[in-house]
Amino acid sequence: MTLLAVRISSRPPDHSHLYGHGKVENLSALFETVLLIITCAWIVWEAVRRLFYHRIEVEVTFWSFAVMFTSIAIDFSRSRVLDRAARKYNSQALEADALHFRTDIWSSSVVILGLIAVKAGEWFPALAFLREGDAVAALGVSAVVVWISVQLGRRTIDALLDRAPAGLEQRVAAVVEAVPGVRDCHQVRVRYSGPVLFVDLHVLVDGGQTLTQAHDLTESIEHAIHQIAPGADITVHPEPV
Repeated sequence: MTLLAVRISSRPPDHSHLYGHGKVENLSALFETVLLIITCAWIVWEAVRRLFYHRIEVEVTFWSFAVMFTSIAIDFSRSRVLDRAARKYNSQALEADALHFRTDIWSSSVVILGLIAVKAGEWFPALAFLREGDAVAALGVSAVVVWISVQLGRRTIDALLDRAPAGLEQRVAAVVEAVPGVRDCHQVRVRYSGPVLFVDLHVLVDGGQTLTQAHDLTESIEHAIHQIAPGADITVHPEPV
């Protein structure tokens, strides 16, 4: 899913998608989040069923722990690589995949605790209640994954609804008004489409400038904005005082 989303979102703008295909990444991240939450709901259902209605004996062996520790090592490596790539390319699809692997690390850790509890219940009859540790661990896994997924889901929905990054509008206005020749900066609009930030703004400038001078001023404005938002797609509308 992530590979498909990244491939589609990297396509250049066309006649039917003038702002590019970046929103595909946001949709992919949202879909992954929904899948994680659905999975958690199924795990909770199964855990409750095993705790109260249908007892199942869990067999814990050396291989149970070997598989879980191997899984943690692999997931840790993959999550770090994906997280670095997500920050580098500002990709929500890669961020969602990194989240997927991070939740696997947490869940595997909780599963190991559950296996230890089951084994302790076998070794010590007085602690027989610990045999339910696997199902209890499953509930803990679900709680962790749902909490993390909701955080990502909120950011994904914000991106799909074009919510501006907190404080960015004021920062853009401040750096633009610091550019020599700009009297005022207003009607600033910012939004993300996938990894690309789009910035539109109006500026008041001296009315006696030539067209070439006004163009050079807009170039200076774009350069100033790129200092705080590298790679942004910027449109500047100059107005005479």
